[in-house]
Amino acid sequence: MKKVVIASDHGAVTLKSKIISFLKTSGYEIRDMGVHTEDSVDYPDLAVLTCNEFKTGGYDFGILLCGTGIGMSITANKIAGIRCAQIFDLFTAEMAKAHNNANFIVFGGRVQYSVPVGEMIEKFANTSFMGERHERRVAKIMGVEKSKC
Repeated sequence: MKKVVIASDHGAVTLKSKIISFLKTSGYEIRDMGVHTEDSVDYPDLAVLTCNEFKTGGYDFGILLCGTGIGMSITANKIAGIRCAQIFDLFTAEMAKAHNNANFIVFGGRVQYSVPVGEMIEKFANTSFMGERHERRVAKIMGVEKSKC
């Protein structure tokens, strides 16, 4: 059984609820880090909380959501060890894993997607990292964390 950690801010509570229902129906184990209301919250706090939970181990990947997905993605990518990709369709879902070995994906609760979000999650979850030349590139991405850019 795949295990996923998930969180949203107030701008994506409805989409998060739909994703959780989809994941449970698909046999995933879920750790929901919040929030559960549309009361305004600061998405960076939730991104940090959720990414740190992921780093405790045992999760296959994480999902973050905010109004656009942009803020959560930016925040998550500041956290050591996190490779967070905002996906929009089946191609970006596949490439996020195949080429970048992303461990988090992001959606926007206020974004209109042309493909059901559940299909994008399944594409991501069922894609394997290609390794080889992409391993070198991912290592360079992770090396930026250690640099003083």
